[in-house]
Amino acid sequence: MLAKNVLKKRTLEIAENKFLDIKRDSKVMFEDFANEYLERHLKLNCSSGWARKAQVNINRLGQFFCRKYLHEITPLSIEKFKEERLKEVCSSSVNKDISCLRAMFNKAVDWGKFEGQNPVEKTKFLKVDNKRLRYLEKEEIPVLISNCSPHLKPIVIVALNTGMRKSEILGLKWRDVDFKRGVIQLLKTKNNKPRHIPMNEMVKQALIEVRKEPESPYVFTNRNDKPFVDLKRSFTSALKKSNIKDFRFHDLRHAFASQLVMSGVNLNTVRELLGHSSLEMTLRYAHLSPNYKKMAVDSLYQRIGMDVQASNRQVRESLEEQAVA
Repeated sequence: MLAKNVLKKRTLEIAENKFLDIKRDSKVMFEDFANEYLERHLKLNCSSGWARKAQVNINRLGQFFCRKYLHEITPLSIEKFKEERLKEVCSSSVNKDISCLRAMFNKAVDWGKFEGQNPVEKTKFLKVDNKRLRYLEKEEIPVLISNCSPHLKPIVIVALNTGMRKSEILGLKWRDVDFKRGVIQLLKTKNNKPRHIPMNEMVKQALIEVRKEPESPYVFTNRNDKPFVDLKRSFTSALKKSNIKDFRFHDLRHAFASQLVMSGVNLNTVRELLGHSSLEMTLRYAHLSPNYKKMAVDSLYQRIGMDVQASNRQVRESLEEQAVA
């Protein structure tokens, strides 16, 4: 009787795809979920620029994991992917692909498309040298701005004064700019967290002077009233005229952060303006301010040191009075 009950139970589990850990998600193929992830998540919740970048990562992943079910993508197969990709690109590029895969599996779990632990959680990211921190010196900033072409100038000004990513700037719409409150509202960001960025007078004036196309919702558009896809040619030309070498557009974001830190702005405020999820990334800029540590201990002196000195002075005066008596 016991054997019959066990057989009946196993037969039912097989029918429901539960026996031997055969999950219902075993029928979800990577390419099918990739398309759904792109349409239902990236395009709806992220900026268009970030969605395009993620799609590049997804395409690379698809070349390796094509025709595989989600449950067939294991930590071992991910290690094999890393090994193959390293033959073509650097470690940081591989890490971007792995990071994209991790985000995809997290969403697959949320949507009930995959059961179990995210296989990327057991995968180590490759070591990358993140010591490169190129930024503009104070005197280089006006030189670069003056050498920008008319369409590039306001974009560079916004980048230098807000720390926005290139994809965020090129995807900026007029509805996101609130001149009355003096803020730029970013609803679709890299980490999917809304960010409100205050505008200084330089940014306000630059945006006011931008020619507004009634047929386009975007702030920065090309001659066809379409948002810019890339600025490489014009930005490279401006750098060459300015004699600025080894500099990328993303380094404008570094320039924004470094100038804030060297002006004495605290690191947590810089973190919030940059949209970093943790202070770890922002800490890279801490060493740029030679007086940062001195300011910290000076503030402690202002808080307790003067009181201590006053107390000591009172004690000395009291002792002197007792000695005279």
